[in-house]
Amino acid sequence: MNKPATSPRFLCDAMLGSLARWLRLCGYDCLYLGTEPEDAELARIAENEGRWLLTRDHELAAVGPKTQMVRSGTLEAQLAEVLDRHELPPPEDLEAARCSDCNGILEDVSPDQVAAEVPPYVLETAERFRRCGGCRRIYWPGTHGEQIHIRFARVRHTMARTE
Repeated sequence: MNKPATSPRFLCDAMLGSLARWLRLCGYDCLYLGTEPEDAELARIAENEGRWLLTRDHELAAVGPKTQMVRSGTLEAQLAEVLDRHELPPPEDLEAARCSDCNGILEDVSPDQVAAEVPPYVLETAERFRRCGGCRRIYWPGTHGEQIHIRFARVRHTMARTE
């Protein structure tokens, strides 16, 4: 499955916060507002910003043509469902990842630029640092990365079974 030239942008409703975080880790632009605005407001934001509205709410799923009713109950199945519907590949790595907290773009930074903001052990051992251009959060390869890759592999496996 090839990645489309232009990836769709998403807006997850309040029931899909974990899905929003994982779509961001996959590198896809995914807005999540946290506190639930009214359905009409979510639909307006999605339409104005050209986003696909992802929801588990049947009524909200009926508001427009760019909505997707997410039927799966588990995170990995939800991720596979959305990626498959939009013909998007699950990533092989975290190179395209966005900030999992705010959806910002991650930029490479030098160890000197983050020395005062990370623990000394991390500064000495991490091979790479990235900073979110939005919330300024700092990311580095850690033990959690292996778990992320395992989850991506399970999503790929789920998608392969449904083809």
